[in-house]
Amino acid sequence: MISAKGIFFNGNNTWKLLRTNSSDQPLVVQLFGTDPSTLREAVHVLREAGHGWFDLNMGCSVPKVLRQGAGAALLKDVGHAVSIARAMLDAAGRGRVGFKLRLVDDGLGNSSAMDDLCLGLADAGAGWLTLHPRTARQGFGGEARWERIAHLVSLVDVPVLASGDLFTALDGRRCLAETGAAGLMYARGALRDPAVFGDHLALEQGLPAPPKTLASIARMIRRHMDLAIEHGDGDASLLKMRCVIPRYLHGIAGAKRLRVDICRCRTWPELEALVTDFFRHGESLAQRPSPGAARRDPWTETAPSG
Repeated sequence: MISAKGIFFNGNNTWKLLRTNSSDQPLVVQLFGTDPSTLREAVHVLREAGHGWFDLNMGCSVPKVLRQGAGAALLKDVGHAVSIARAMLDAAGRGRVGFKLRLVDDGLGNSSAMDDLCLGLADAGAGWLTLHPRTARQGFGGEARWERIAHLVSLVDVPVLASGDLFTALDGRRCLAETGAAGLMYARGALRDPAVFGDHLALEQGLPAPPKTLASIARMIRRHMDLAIEHGDGDASLLKMRCVIPRYLHGIAGAKRLRVDICRCRTWPELEALVTDFFRHGESLAQRPSPGAARRDPWTETAPSG
C-alpha cells in the first residue's frame, strides 16, 4: 500500500516499497490518498516508471489512514470517491485501476450508498472491484458477509474480487461457490501461509493440496529468510522477520517458546539457529480448523481429501 503523497513528493522510503524485478509481473500498485490531483499525478509518475496497473485502497481501517481522510474514510462521500476514481483512470487508462472496498457504514444497515458507489466506480471505467464485506468500524471482527459480495456481483458488470475470512484454499473455494466472484484476494490467510496460492491451484486442478508438515513449514521460513537477506534492508528486514515467522507457526505444538525467543534475537545467524533447533526437535503440527471453517461447505462431497 503506497502513499500517493509519497510518490508526489518523491519520497525515498516510498520508492523503496516499490522495488521489484522483472519476474514479479503482472504487478498492481495499490495507492492510498484523498486528493484527486495528487492521485492522478502519482499514477502519471508510476506509468513513466513502467507500472501499468493500479488499485485504490478505500478499505483500510487503520486510524492514522482514516485521520487523513483516506482508506475507508472515502466511503463517506460517494461523489468525492468517484471523482478520485475518474482522476486515476484518466491517468492510467480505462480498466487499469481497481478499487478495494469495505461495506459503507451508515449506521442503518442499508446498502443504497454502497450500491451508488459501486455503480459510480463501474461507470467511471473501473477494471475490477474488490470487496471485504465488513465495515471499517468492524475491523476484522465478526464474520465477513459473503452475501454482500454476491449482491455486488449481480449489481455491476465489472469483475468482482472477494476478500474476507479466506484462511485456506477450501475457504476460497467456498467463497467462489457462494458468491460467484471472479477471483479472490487472500490477505491474512496468505500472511499466515503463503502456500495457500499453491493449495488453491491444486484444488482447481482436481488435485489434493500438499499436506502441511513441519518440514514444509521449515522450508518456507528458510526461503523467506533467504529472500529477506538478499533483497531486504539488513536490520530492518530482520525486525520484519521477527514479526513474520510467528504467523507461520500457527497450529504447531510447542511454538510459544520459539515466538518469545524470536522476539529477542538480534542477528540473522541467531534467528537461523533458533528456527533450526526448533524444527529439529519439533513436536507436531496440530490440525486446527480455520476461523472460516464453520461456514457451509458445498465442496464437501467433491473436494479432494487433504
